[in-house]
Amino acid sequence: MSEIKRIGVGARMSEAVCYNGVVWLAGQVGEGASVAEQTRDCLAQVDRILAEAGTDKTRILSTQIWLADISTFAEMNAVWDQWVPAGHTPARATGEAKLAAPKYLVEIIVTAALA
Repeated sequence: MSEIKRIGVGARMSEAVCYNGVVWLAGQVGEGASVAEQTRDCLAQVDRILAEAGTDKTRILSTQIWLADISTFAEMNAVWDQWVPAGHTPARATGEAKLAAPKYLVEIIVTAALA
């Protein structure tokens, strides 16, 4: 049986959990005044956590993106489109949701294959 590996273990949650060749990241929120700034920060955190797990963004299987205001969809996508590698786009869903705190404008949740 495969071992469960946890990354960034906290009292309430882990930043990521690896099991059986897959890594599930907790939702990442970012800092910044705009959706673009927060999206860049979220994606930098995704890169960092994936690297710690031993994989990278070319191996992302699926992504869920939650926006506090769906009217910012194009702003978020402008950052996403620069970040995601051509030919390695994951299955993705984007929706609008009330996030954990009013300062958060975007939250990104990633599942990836381990290298």
